[in-house]
Amino acid sequence: MSLFLVRHGRPLIDRSRPADQWLLDPAYADDVRALRPRLPDHAAWYASPEPKAIGTAQLLTDDPVEVVADLREHERRTADWMPDFEGVVRRAFEHPDMSAYDGWEPLEDTRRRVVLAVEGILDVNPTRDVVLVGHGTAWTLLRAAIDGEPPDLDAWARLALPDVLECGPVHGVGERLTS
Repeated sequence: MSLFLVRHGRPLIDRSRPADQWLLDPAYADDVRALRPRLPDHAAWYASPEPKAIGTAQLLTDDPVEVVADLREHERRTADWMPDFEGVVRRAFEHPDMSAYDGWEPLEDTRRRVVLAVEGILDVNPTRDVVLVGHGTAWTLLRAAIDGEPPDLDAWARLALPDVLECGPVHGVGERLTS
């Protein structure tokens, strides 16, 4: 059984709305569809509740996709548009137990929430490939938990919109996630 982490496709940026409400940009739908050959045919599919993640999943599979609230991205409840977004996210990774910006969830809270959700998903799919469709920061935290390593910020910065990370066989990952 393998775990595939899909980062959503390019969103339609609307500065008047929070990023967690942005839709998938239909002009880049072919970029999302191009990922289909990199994903398993018969998998259990799950997605973040954010519209751009759900839209990405719908372009990648005809199978049912279960929406899991706790797969949502790092919560960034702010109306501010940030020119140094990457710098603030990097600061969040440097101090995961603190909010890096007013209204932002501490990354440790994101990590805990996502890891617990994924543990539950893997528990109900012990022999089946699993595809999770979500977000770059959440997947960076999850990948670090799976690998037992610190988050790789260079890998986070290189993630494309969309992208796929294959975690390979995940037998025993529950023990690695909780330790």
